[in-house]
Amino acid sequence: MLKVSTGAALLTAVLAFAPAVRAAPPDFCRDYATAAVRQVEAARSIPACNRGVGPRWTTDYRAHFDWCLGANPGAVEAERNARTNWLRACRG
Repeated sequence: MLKVSTGAALLTAVLAFAPAVRAAPPDFCRDYATAAVRQVEAARSIPACNRGVGPRWTTDYRAHFDWCLGANPGAVEAERNARTNWLRACRG
């Protein structure tokens, strides 16, 4: 029984000092969602670039904004970069 209590105490201590995952702030997410919609519209205007599949390629501003609010800034930048890289590759 002592081992379970000690393990639980250790786990509690580790979790208390673990860095919290920070969600992206609203201003950052507004900029992200605006850019995301522009990127998707650009992709849709170029037949070779038109992916049109999945949440990455939706023109729904709110979908991009809401996702961003729950994501950490690194994940948001990775998503933006994925669209940017696709647009660069499909144009050239």
